[in-house]
Parts: sequence; C-alpha cells; structure tokens
Amino acid sequence: MRLDYILRRIGLFVFMVLMLSVFTFLLSFLFPGDALSNLSGIPSNNFAQHTQLEDKYLYNSNYFMQYIAFLGRILQGDWGLSFASGDSVFSQILDLIPATLELSIYALFVSVVIGVPSGILASAYYKQWPDKLISSTTMIGYSMPIFWLALLLIMLFSLQLGWFPMSGRMSLLYEIPPTTGFILIDISLANFPYQGMAFIDALHHLTLPTIVLAMYPTTVLIRFTRESMLKVMDQNFIKTARAKGLNRRQLIMHHALRNALLPVIKQIGLQFSTLITLAMITEIIFSWPGIGRWLIDSIYQRDYPAIQGGLMAVSLFIIFATIIAELIYTLFDPLSRNQAHGKV
Repeated sequence: MRLDYILRRIGLFVFMVLMLSVFTFLLSFLFPGDALSNLSGIPSNNFAQHTQLEDKYLYNSNYFMQYIAFLGRILQGDWGLSFASGDSVFSQILDLIPATLELSIYALFVSVVIGVPSGILASAYYKQWPDKLISSTTMIGYSMPIFWLALLLIMLFSLQLGWFPMSGRMSLLYEIPPTTGFILIDISLANFPYQGMAFIDALHHLTLPTIVLAMYPTTVLIRFTRESMLKVMDQNFIKTARAKGLNRRQLIMHHALRNALLPVIKQIGLQFSTLITLAMITEIIFSWPGIGRWLIDSIYQRDYPAIQGGLMAVSLFIIFATIIAELIYTLFDPLSRNQAHGKV
C-alpha cells in the first residue's frame, strides 16, 4: 500500500472528524436553553460564575474563535459536565464504551463464524435444498426487527425456560474490579475463588444480547458471501479448473474462496459500524450498561452536554471503523490499490 494513498485516507478521516466537531459545536446553539450552559454543563446561576464561563469558553468572541476553543477542550478531554449527574461527560464515556464495544465485537465474531461459512455452503449447493434453506432463513432473519426478536427470546429463554437472564451484564453476587471494562477479560484478570462461576454467569448474560445484535449482520454476510462466491464461481478460470476434473471442494478451497472473500473483508468492517448503532436498541431492551443506553437516557433527561458527547463518541467510532475497513480491504486487494491510484 503506497504512502500517498494512506495519507489521503488519513486526510479524509481528519476532514470527517472536523465536520463532526462542527456539527457537535452547533448543537449547543440549536438545543433549547443557554448555549453556554449546553457547552459546559454548568448552569450559570450567578453573575460571577457566568463571567468565568464566558472567559473560559470565549463566549463574547466570534463563532470561529469559540469553535477553536471548543476543539482545544475536546482534545484535552474537557467535554463538559452532565446535567443529570454533574460528572465529566468524557469520563462517563470512557467508563461506558467498553461495554458497547464488547457486545459489538462478540456479535461481529458470531456473525463472521456463522455468516461466512453459511454463505459459502449456500453458493456450493446453488439452487439445491441447502441453498434454499439458508436463503429462506436469511430472508426471515433479515426482515425481523431486532427489538421484536429480543422480546421473543426474552419470553422464551428467560421467562418460560429460565435458561438465560433477561437483563444486566453480571449477577449482583459477583463484584468484578473494572480493570479493562471488558467483563470477560476483567474476570480472567481477577483472582478470587469463584472465578469460573463468574465467567459462566457473564457468558449467560452475554448470550441473548449477542444473538439479537448479531442477527442483522449475520444475514447480510450470508447474502454477501453467497453472491460473491457465485460471481467468482462463474469466472473463466473456475470453469477451466472444473474442466480439468477438480471436484467442488477443490474448486472452492483452492481457487474461489480467496478471491470471493476479499470483498467480504470490507463488508465485515462496515458491519461493525452498523453494530455500534444497533447496539443502542439492544442495550435498552437488555439493560446493558453501555453508551447506547446512556445516550438514550440522556435524551429523555434532556442532558444536552451528554447528548453532544455521546453522539460525537459514537460517530467517531463509526468513522474510524469505516476507514480501517477500507484500508484493510485495500491492503489485501492489489486491484483496488491500482484503481485507487488511477491505474488501469
């Protein structure tokens, strides 16, 4: 991968982040109430405090100078204070984002493990009963709203069968020190007598949210992998290999699979961006203590500094995941590198 292409991707990332920061800055003036309070999270109840905030936020200067000061505070981690709790918005995001990332990463792992092999199997038995079964199941899963699926799984596996808990991240019986914020890793790092039981309990809490969150990207990956494999299997070099007497397994494993999975790699990265947004709904239903549920609660409470910070954090992760997915795809696909540099 050439350096100029990487620099262009970095430039695009910086531009998108700047546009995001401009939008976040303007929200303070678009929200109801005092813009200065929306920026800082501190109600200016007296004249002395109001004057201090005006000096700190350059409130009497023009909008450009206020925006430059806003960028400086963002880079320093000063994202204002929450109206609801009075705590730092940036600190709350740092505490909550690992739970959202953990759920999204596990759901993406499940999607890849199930989606890619299922798509390959469907393409290998094109228009036969495995393909029809997988395609029909995929269509049902793709059309199913995740909130309806979540409620259905809760009613069946939590309320009736009692196999899995319906909410939370961990039972109250265990107290795990938040070393990394990822519950399974924290349990592995902790040293206490009931470590194995705590690990199983955390897996039980993870199961239903992960299944619900993984449903949409799994169906997308199945369909995308199937179409990519069918497209590759129709190429001339595959027909030549088939004419030489190679069986289906040899065609797929040694010739078609590598070429078909290249666009799937990019799609996997794009699905991670989708998971971040879908996690907001999942976290609300399962009371998962992540940034999505916190952001929705902030909207209900009209906590404008928290809304700005949460939207900016989620958007940054989506932009970052999209750029990384494109870079990884370009790294593995020489043809896309040549097209990116304007070569034929």
